[in-house]
Amino acid sequence: MIELTSYALYAGAIGLLLIGIAGVLLCHHVFRVVLALGIAEAGANLLLVLTGFRWDGTAPIIENGIQGHMVDPVPQALVLTSIVIGVGVQALALALAVRLRQAYGTLDLREIRVRMERDLDAQAGVAPPASQEEPAGGRPLPPPVARPLIASREARP
Repeated sequence: MIELTSYALYAGAIGLLLIGIAGVLLCHHVFRVVLALGIAEAGANLLLVLTGFRWDGTAPIIENGIQGHMVDPVPQALVLTSIVIGVGVQALALALAVRLRQAYGTLDLREIRVRMERDLDAQAGVAPPASQEEPAGGRPLPPPVARPLIASREARP
């Protein structure tokens, strides 16, 4: 029973971590990315706590000698520190999201990137590129080079 519960907790921690990472990589909305980062952080914190936990352990307080197995307090201290740092990172990320919304009127990362590149080009005094395929200066593209196909193993002598 204890092993089944332990596996379920580890699976939950890894699941939270994977859901958070997938959200950070796949979402295009700033607020959703911040939420996914919080979910990944919760999964990582749970995984850290589980590494130091013992089902038959006692509190790490020594009174009149050691009484059985103790729970490791180092992962607990690391998780407390991680929670404080995570709250600070999330507050900073939300403050930046508010500033992005004020500056660009949207929280869509794709639209923010386009508008930010346009603003940077305007500040630098450079014309934005007309096309990614067209070379600078209006020169024509070279013709594509035809490459011979590799023959299969049966056709080789």
